Amino acid sequence: MTDKNLGPGSILGVVGGGQLGRMIALAAADYGLKVHVYAPDADSPAFDVAARTTCAAYDDPEALAAFARSVDVVTYEFENIPHATADILARHAALHPNARALSTTQDRLSEKDFINGLGIPTAPFRAVDTPDDLDRAIEVIGLPAVLKTRRFGYDGKGQRMLRERAEGDRNALFAEFGGAPLILEGFVPFEREVSVVGARGRDGSFAAYDLCENEHRDHILALTRVPAPGVSAETGRNAVEIAQRIADALDYVGVLAVEMFLVREDGAERLVVNEIAPRVHNSGHWTSEGALTSQFAQHVRAVCGWPLGAPDRVGGLPVEMRNLIGAQADDWHALLAEPGAHLHLYGKGEARAGRKMGHVTRLGPVPTGS
Repeated sequence: MTDKNLGPGSILGVVGGGQLGRMIALAAADYGLKVHVYAPDADSPAFDVAARTTCAAYDDPEALAAFARSVDVVTYEFENIPHATADILARHAALHPNARALSTTQDRLSEKDFINGLGIPTAPFRAVDTPDDLDRAIEVIGLPAVLKTRRFGYDGKGQRMLRERAEGDRNALFAEFGGAPLILEGFVPFEREVSVVGARGRDGSFAAYDLCENEHRDHILALTRVPAPGVSAETGRNAVEIAQRIADALDYVGVLAVEMFLVREDGAERLVVNEIAPRVHNSGHWTSEGALTSQFAQHVRAVCGWPLGAPDRVGGLPVEMRNLIGAQADDWHALLAEPGAHLHLYGKGEARAGRKMGHVTRLGPVPTGS
């Protein structure tokens, strides 16, 4: 389906009803757009802020076709949309980012093959389908290494660190993953984890935010600082160039994040790409208050074919974003009372352990103990 010329009053379709879809919908409303959200869960947070909703399964072809015909452009808030779903949507509406971006990034093996094909370094890797494959992969890559599912892993799920060859029975190890195709990735001795959030427009224009430093706890993003402290300006430029090369090669339209490891060797910095997220990203949440154009507004601009906004930090100030995970969101009253703290809650009912319930952003020097 070809792109239409969109203006205020057009209808943006969002597949997925989580907090990212919610924040995309809120940004779209600021531009006078109406948002139609499609998700299978009746309690989806994005439903609360959408002009129209469809609660149906991702494998319901009739519901998907009707949804796509009702909107002017379709985007998505998460990358694990089935390939058949993307095909149905693309037949009835313009789909951004495109189905190729989805298929490339949904499988860790195809993603790393794609990145290496651009001459961009990743961790060493090998496909692992059998216990014998694992032995051969360890011979080539060595230990420590990380054994991961090729698809559907997030927030540390679907992966296990291997430090010793004799670590557990191989068959039992494979049983942990339920027979899913696997990939072994060599461990990267990184100094810190960083990411670039950028956007590519329909016309090929590109705009990126400053390089972020990310801290994870229990495999979940806990804290993002921008600009990444202690990282050279040259490394920051290299990171943005990597993100743009990836976006151009995918003919990408919308916001994407490229997560990387920063490795320091003999005082020199180098970047190793970990993975691509073809969507707005947790490490870009700081942009809502910290940048002239938020990542959510930028994504709306890109998929609608509008000019990209300026990605500069407001006043050039440093910014910190902390996720509120589980019961941490219970501190909402104290956060509202804190001068300069910008609170976002996602409207989720139950604060389970490990569940992202909201985030708080602070600009400028961050108070001690916050």
